[in-house]
Amino acid sequence: MERLDYFIRRLILIIPTFIGITFICFSLCQFVPGGPVEQMIIKMRGIGAGEGGVQSGDSGSISEEYVRELKVHFGFDQPLYKRYWHWLVRDAVGMKMESYKFPNKTAWQLIKERFPVSLIFGITGFVLTYIVCIPLGIAKAIRNGSTFDFISSAVIFIGYAIPAFAFGMVLKMLVCGTVDGFWDIFPVAGFQSDNFDSLPVGAKITDIFMHMCLPVTCYMIGHFAVLTLLMKNSLLDEIGKDYIRTVLAKGGSSRRAIWGHALRNALIPIATGFGGVLSIMFVGSVIIEQVFEIPGMGRLSLEAIVGRDYAVFMGILALTSLLTLLGNILSDFCYVLIDPRINFQS
Repeated sequence: MERLDYFIRRLILIIPTFIGITFICFSLCQFVPGGPVEQMIIKMRGIGAGEGGVQSGDSGSISEEYVRELKVHFGFDQPLYKRYWHWLVRDAVGMKMESYKFPNKTAWQLIKERFPVSLIFGITGFVLTYIVCIPLGIAKAIRNGSTFDFISSAVIFIGYAIPAFAFGMVLKMLVCGTVDGFWDIFPVAGFQSDNFDSLPVGAKITDIFMHMCLPVTCYMIGHFAVLTLLMKNSLLDEIGKDYIRTVLAKGGSSRRAIWGHALRNALIPIATGFGGVLSIMFVGSVIIEQVFEIPGMGRLSLEAIVGRDYAVFMGILALTSLLTLLGNILSDFCYVLIDPRINFQS
């Protein structure tokens, strides 16, 4: 019952936390230069520019009255709290707002187009990272100090030292045929081939796999070392505790002590990252999607920031914040599944 009360309180706390995060970011966006009013003025001056970009007469000048009309149109004549309230309620946390950069498209329409791509990449990279790193961390802990432990640590730290975007560029050079003399195995960029719709089912699966292979590998590189060493050190810490010595002293085998007792407790710190499955399509994907020209959420957020498309940026921020807050609760729930003895105090 105490756990149920805890999770209910956490769910209720999402509301004020979400409002606080979005209000602060919304306020900053209102005062950062390059907003919709400034962009519209730039467009109007561009339309009035003469040949070669030279202003002809007063065509490039914008009257103060027109600027006031633009502010009224975009709601900048209203107090900040009213603007935020309209964004939160009337515009459904910005999802109904029309993009400043992509005409005739709302923030939700753009997010809905990119969401499945990032979801596929994120889920695949997340699952593969845990499938590889947890067994590797266990093996390193069991063989601590061995040649295998030393060599695997060297490989892990070398991979961790290489930035994901640099590793992606190297892979494109080596196996994408961008440089003469190297292999041409994987596609250079994108999520699907141009003739994807005309391919049979088996060929479609192969095509997606070939496009996903390199980006997912880059995604795993960024999380590989931390998760593997966390698993190793957590298991080593549990193996050195008194209850493991007690199991061994009572005649229990090392296999039973490790796999039956130590491993379950060692997985508790690893469960911290389980909640990240809800927001993985955003975290760490911006540079990778840019390198491989993948039309995902990370690239959309970068385009929104660079293009001062605050409507889309705030929509992405709202969705990311909500998923992250829910992910934190999911992590606590994973704690309980791994070790039912955990009791969340008030």
